[in-house]
Amino acid sequence: MLLPAFLPLGLVLLVLLPSPARPLSFHLPGKARKCLREEIHRDTLVTGEYEVASPPGSPSGPSANLKITDSSGHILYSKEDAIKGKFAFTTEDYDMFEACFESKLPVGTGRMPDQLVTLTMKHGVEAKNYEEIAKVEKLKPLELELRRLEDLSESIVNDFAYMKKREEEMRDTNESTNIRVLYFSIFSMFCLIGLATWQVFYLRHFFKAKKLIE
Repeated sequence: MLLPAFLPLGLVLLVLLPSPARPLSFHLPGKARKCLREEIHRDTLVTGEYEVASPPGSPSGPSANLKITDSSGHILYSKEDAIKGKFAFTTEDYDMFEACFESKLPVGTGRMPDQLVTLTMKHGVEAKNYEEIAKVEKLKPLELELRRLEDLSESIVNDFAYMKKREEEMRDTNESTNIRVLYFSIFSMFCLIGLATWQVFYLRHFFKAKKLIE
């Protein structure tokens, strides 16, 4: 009798589950460099797979370098002659991360076909290998789904906490800016009043010196 009561909850949980990450493909011309950027929260596991396919009809194979860095220029992953592989790292701070592919193929005199680069990046809950976790911890299918939902809930809570923190920072910035604008307006008003008063006394003194007024 309890089964029907759990059906709506199960449907809701299935909706909340993140969809699988879709691979991103783009063409990389000879001697060109293309970068992809993404903002990622701190203490987040990031995994990825990449593949560089050689141009159709090219006598040589694919040739490109891959480098992943943060906004400070710290290298998190680097691979020369990156043809196909995987990478993984954990972020230390909330930052903008950049994955750059640089072609090593010569440009040549004519139009050479571009290399095809395929990149799949996952982070957070979708980056975890729950099948491996189930094998190591000997979890049942239901326990594994509960673990997945627990991680998903924690990720959502962390996202809301971060958005709340950003909102507080923006509010503090706005309040500080408003106070500075108010003080500047008051200072400008006093300066204008002082200038107007000085002009009145100066003109009065000038006209008296010219004996235009008594």
